[in-house]
Amino acid sequence: MTPPTPSAAAPLEVTDESADKSPTPATPKGSESRSPGRLAWKRFKRDRAGVISACIVLFFFVIALAAPLIAKLYGKDPYTTYASQRPELLDAFAYPAGPNGGMSSEFWFGIEPQLGRDVFTFLLYGIRTSLGIAVATTLVTAFLGIVIGTTAGYLGGKTDYLVGRVIDILLSFPSTLFFIAFMPVIYGLFVAPDENIPTWLRAVSLIIVLSGFGWASLARLLRGQVLGLREREFVEAAKVTGASPMRIVFKELLPNLWTPIIIQSTLMLPAFVTAEAGLAFLGVGMIDPTPDWGVMIQRGAQFYTEDITFMLFPGLSMVIFVLAFNLLGDSVRDALDPKSKR
Repeated sequence: MTPPTPSAAAPLEVTDESADKSPTPATPKGSESRSPGRLAWKRFKRDRAGVISACIVLFFFVIALAAPLIAKLYGKDPYTTYASQRPELLDAFAYPAGPNGGMSSEFWFGIEPQLGRDVFTFLLYGIRTSLGIAVATTLVTAFLGIVIGTTAGYLGGKTDYLVGRVIDILLSFPSTLFFIAFMPVIYGLFVAPDENIPTWLRAVSLIIVLSGFGWASLARLLRGQVLGLREREFVEAAKVTGASPMRIVFKELLPNLWTPIIIQSTLMLPAFVTAEAGLAFLGVGMIDPTPDWGVMIQRGAQFYTEDITFMLFPGLSMVIFVLAFNLLGDSVRDALDPKSKR
């Protein structure tokens, strides 16, 4: 007997087996290397200005977090008036007796005119205060903007109209003048006029007021993004499966909004730093003797004609931080959204 001839299906079985045994890990590895996060990180690393700015910003945050430790190692604090203990530190006009604002191996950045406080530790704690308030304000503002903007954009109708009018009103306010007029009102709700306002109340009031006006721009941006996303197929599919509006907003829409949220947040934080310092300079935010960037600049403005040293360090450090963070925000925007790069 002649052996049976192989059927036509045999070559197909061999082909399938060889295809199953062929190595396939290259595809997921390649797709992983091309993920949006990895691509954004590669673009960011190629931006030298962004990397340098990130290092500067990180340095300032490390300084702010480690301020108590640095002051302890340094051996001084921002509240002690060293001139009262050692009158020879100031001259007859209450200015630092030493050159360059009294800078020496003992007082690295010199001493403050009149009171004789150590400028270096005062600046360390001032950075800590200003960045703490700015970061807290950014987090609260981002939360409010995300919740209100995405909800209004998804629900539409009367809710969207009402939120849109509130946003228009907030954005039309002269915020600086409103801050100056409204801050004493907030203080009066909690403290009697003849009592001192606690530092924590000033910080909390600043966060509330700055956040109350800051969320509007982010909410408007996210509302426009959601209006374009809510008609997409994946949202319609979620509706068909019976997902609740809350789940659709936070599970389907929000993951597609992280890029504008991150970009906007990196641009908001330096704006809050300057706003907080400006309010302290005007006397409606943090006040002396609380260390703060604005307090130092406000105090330095009284002496800069005779001794610019006390104003130089806080002013220069704030300019460096704000500039670095703005450059970092631009680099993050270009990395996450290459089409926006000019």
